[in-house]
Amino acid sequence: MPRRRLPIGIQTFRELREGDCYYVDKTAFLRRLLDGGKHYFLSRPRRFGKSLFLDTCKELFEGNEPLFEGLHIHEHWDWSVRHPVVRLSFGSGNFTEPGSLQADLADQLNAIERRAGVVSESATAPRRLAFLLEALHGRSGQPAAVLIDEYDKPILDALETPELARAHRDFLRGLYSTIKDSDADIRFSFLTGVSKFSKVNLFSGLNNLRDITLDPRYSAICGYTEADLDTVFAPELPGLDRDEIRDWYNGYSWLGEENVYNPFDILLLFDSREFKAHWFETGTPSFLVDLLFQRRVSSLALDDMLGSSDLLSAFDVDHIATEALLFQTGYLTIRHTEPRGGQVYYRLGYPNQEVRQSLNGSLLNRMTGDASRGAAHSARLYDLLLANDFAGLETLFHAFYASIPYEWYTSNDIASYEGYYASVFYSYFAALGLDVTVEDSSSHGRLDMAVRFNDNVYLFEFKVVEMEPEGAAMAQLKERRYADKYRGLRQPIHLVAVEFSRETRNLAAFEVERA
Repeated sequence: MPRRRLPIGIQTFRELREGDCYYVDKTAFLRRLLDGGKHYFLSRPRRFGKSLFLDTCKELFEGNEPLFEGLHIHEHWDWSVRHPVVRLSFGSGNFTEPGSLQADLADQLNAIERRAGVVSESATAPRRLAFLLEALHGRSGQPAAVLIDEYDKPILDALETPELARAHRDFLRGLYSTIKDSDADIRFSFLTGVSKFSKVNLFSGLNNLRDITLDPRYSAICGYTEADLDTVFAPELPGLDRDEIRDWYNGYSWLGEENVYNPFDILLLFDSREFKAHWFETGTPSFLVDLLFQRRVSSLALDDMLGSSDLLSAFDVDHIATEALLFQTGYLTIRHTEPRGGQVYYRLGYPNQEVRQSLNGSLLNRMTGDASRGAAHSARLYDLLLANDFAGLETLFHAFYASIPYEWYTSNDIASYEGYYASVFYSYFAALGLDVTVEDSSSHGRLDMAVRFNDNVYLFEFKVVEMEPEGAAMAQLKERRYADKYRGLRQPIHLVAVEFSRETRNLAAFEVERA
């Protein structure tokens, strides 16, 4: 199979199909949507292919048959019928100022009306949209397709100014309610965005909207599957470790039978041939990291969070649940479901090495306020661990805790100081991409943290000296025989007892023994 052009940054279906690019056929999902309903909503993280899917819808409804030759839907679509398309996108706008949303939407409607030769006398955006849909239906004899991309960006842009964010939400609620009111003039509507805002607050006027975000049948509507990599992208795989690709970039789940890859990561990997945080580096919001710190969310908790189906949808200007924010933005994904009574709960965790490593690095940088110092500490940690220099490790962590601003401690309301200090250790190891397991269970109890590196095993137990007797950490490591679980690996096992002092805000003891 010959190599093709990598469609990096291409969100236009025509350019992709006419430019000899790799393409993963998603039209079977589109056919299922068309056969099963009329109005749909989909939430996916940024750079997951939502815009390309909408553009595919546009070309289909406009009847551009040559672009679909060889694809699933080609033999299942009436190419003699063409539908008008109204496509709105808020992806490129900046909505941090009052009036910016109204001006942007007015410009988009002006352009659509001009191309269609429609003149509206309505002053408000909802009425203009309704008039436009009616006119297009009447002129073509066919109901229109309404495609709205990045529907939530005007709200997300303004989250740091809640009053403006609420104003944008209320304005958009009126606009989106037009879709229900104009149902007779619409053949199909599809709204996409990053966040899933509460229906009560944003889609109260659009109660016939079907949310397919967690519908297993559409779990791979965006993203690449394992089979896609092994077939469509087979020419790009030689020279790259298949397991390493999987560890770095696979793992996103929306309840389907298999997980998916972020397309942006895969395309950049094939282009650069380097394993890097391609997706993460393109725009992890400082808002997210700041919010985690404001709420004092321990990094230990991020890889094992529990959220209900209602909680993952509880996203609005006045109430942003931590679990919902992390899941919807792609920094956590669903590991598995846990039905309890009449409610379904979702166990959340990092999707892959890229997110685990990069998010913990960002948290460390935020904590120290000095990215260069954090990078130097991380590099030093790796070298010391490689040499099993435990005295050096103790000195390094002394220096790190001493570098944390005093104000961080005085405002810290994490319930467990032990958990807070341990989370710092965890973030350092996770930011290096090491194999880290927290609260590792065995028949003897639950170990705080295990690290496997360079054919060695390191078992950590953390205590706060003001809360436990001196030496309690090492005593627990031995008494509960945590090392037994790892003896089958036939690797050196190191018991690392770490004790902290709330008074000095630093290490009080750092003891290491071979198991």
